[in-house]
Amino acid sequence: MYKNILVPVAFETGRDTMKSIEIAEALMEKGGKITALHVIEEIPSYVAQYLPEGQMDTNINEIEKILHKRLNEHTKIVVKVIEGHAGHSIVDYSGDNNVDCIVIASHRPGLQDLVLGSTAARVVRHAPCAVHVVR
Repeated sequence: MYKNILVPVAFETGRDTMKSIEIAEALMEKGGKITALHVIEEIPSYVAQYLPEGQMDTNINEIEKILHKRLNEHTKIVVKVIEGHAGHSIVDYSGDNNVDCIVIASHRPGLQDLVLGSTAARVVRHAPCAVHVVR
């Protein structure tokens, strides 16, 4: 059983976030904590200069609202939205926040994953804790 579980959330089709949440709840020990984390890809500076001031904060707030709505029956889950590269940010967040298990959804690997690598594969290879991959 785990005390501090991280569930990365992606809005892509084929990613079953609720299945990951259910598994995290089953793996969590009594009094434990689950964090649902979404990573917004960084906006290149040459694009960001044309965005209204505060746009990224607005985007983060909107995504947090969406996550809270999706997780409405799971009131004890902490929602966190950060900016960065998904694979690196998930690994860094888990190390910085004493996460002892990551429950991450993944699609079935295809040829592009052998060349480019997937977020789940990066997390499995580099996470400082246990990783449970949900398909």
